Amino acid sequence: MENISVQRRALLRTAAAGAVLATVGGCGGGGGGGSPTTSAPAVAPPATPPVVPPATTVAFSNVSVHDPSVIKAADAYYVFGSHLAAAKTADWMNWTKLADGVNAGNPLFNNVTVALSEALGWAQTDTLWAPDVARLDDGKFYMYYCACKGDSPRSALGVAVADKVDGPYVNKQLLLKSGMWGETSPDGTVYDATKHPNVVDPNVFRDNSGRLWMVYGSYSGGIFIMEMDPGTGLQKAGQGYGKHLMGGNHARIEGAYILYSPDSKYYYLFVSFGGLDANGGYNIRVARSLNPDGPYLDAAGTDMATVKANPALPLFDDASIAPHGQKLMGSHQYVLASGETGTALGYVSPGHNSAYYDAAAGKYFLVFHARFPGQGETHEVRVHEMFINADGWPVVAPLRYVPLSKNATTLSPDVTAADAAGTYKVINHGKDISAAIRQSQAVTLAAGGALGGALAGTWTHQGGNKVSLALSDGTAYNGILSRQWNTNANAFEVTFTVQSKAGVSLWGVRTGN
Repeated sequence: MENISVQRRALLRTAAAGAVLATVGGCGGGGGGGSPTTSAPAVAPPATPPVVPPATTVAFSNVSVHDPSVIKAADAYYVFGSHLAAAKTADWMNWTKLADGVNAGNPLFNNVTVALSEALGWAQTDTLWAPDVARLDDGKFYMYYCACKGDSPRSALGVAVADKVDGPYVNKQLLLKSGMWGETSPDGTVYDATKHPNVVDPNVFRDNSGRLWMVYGSYSGGIFIMEMDPGTGLQKAGQGYGKHLMGGNHARIEGAYILYSPDSKYYYLFVSFGGLDANGGYNIRVARSLNPDGPYLDAAGTDMATVKANPALPLFDDASIAPHGQKLMGSHQYVLASGETGTALGYVSPGHNSAYYDAAAGKYFLVFHARFPGQGETHEVRVHEMFINADGWPVVAPLRYVPLSKNATTLSPDVTAADAAGTYKVINHGKDISAAIRQSQAVTLAAGGALGGALAGTWTHQGGNKVSLALSDGTAYNGILSRQWNTNANAFEVTFTVQSKAGVSLWGVRTGN
């Protein structure tokens, strides 16, 4: 448990006041001497004690669930991840671990190694990869699970059903297999790993009209989508592997998740580019479509179905895919500013996200796992608020989510132009797929509208917490101002998150005047 107690202390200097004795000498007429007169001692007013604002206490309980896929049930948010790990939270900040490990003791199944023996046997493995859980028309919870050999796309994807979100789940059946070398695949042709999918990383979602879909895939032939039957939880017949949306030729693209925005009317396809380990350069990207099954485009208008590795280049060719998609975040670290303390905040290889729209609050959340600078392969779940910018693209808050209501005194969610002016530490997430950890740089948003420091150009407050940056090189960025909790400063600070048409995201956290 991380407990952060914040005291803003006023520095006062109190002077002790003593009694003052004043004497007045008077002259008498006629050369006579007058008698001296003594005044009463002055009384000092009582000292006023310093006013200490109430403390703000922010607590986090962290949890490790790789590839977290989120679902809300009752008053809690649940995440399910690889190796049959699961956790829940009521506030996006404090998590409780519910399950972990593909073993007989995992409470999500009654002996999962027996229940899912067909999938584990086909994939020649003893573990499970990233699942997804959806509640369907019968009110039951459907877990779409997957198993993969790991060094090849020999995988199985199936579905299990439970009355409660935390199980126990009962296996229903396998839906898809992949990696059947030299054999006929579900689409009727001999399996080809450069164009057919690796059947892992499912995400099941409903479109705006209530139709049910499953998007899935990792590396190999890319990301695919197929329509599902909400009555049975199975895929509708005759689709083979479904429709190809992105990737191919073993491009390092995986972890697809689709979220519809009632504000923009777009479907957003989130994916992770790169490799998941600390040196893999994992980063989160997004494309959008007006239709649940695509085509999905980036802001440059590129159909992501055309984004794939070059077969003439070595395996896992990142150079061919890196320019495409809107990059939301990658490895980064904020440099500690004057007065900040603790371990400098940042992530390494953040990715494999899910997303959630809270209709009652009108808020979007991005849920993902992250590693951390200098901590190797240790990973934890993180949640950031997400916004839709003026161009209709998601932009992600620069710091993990803490509601403003946690502040001891009332904070307005509105950020004025006067509030926004100041010095920031800014992360430029770029478009690369790299193990490099991008460091923040100092940037000033001057009250007159000029940018200074590491960025040159102008900035404009557009009203309604919207902000735009126009750099001197002609690049325009649009995004959102908000107040986010900065652990290193022990305070809520003004932040901005903006994105360019080229798909580059900038994050800024205010550090001073």
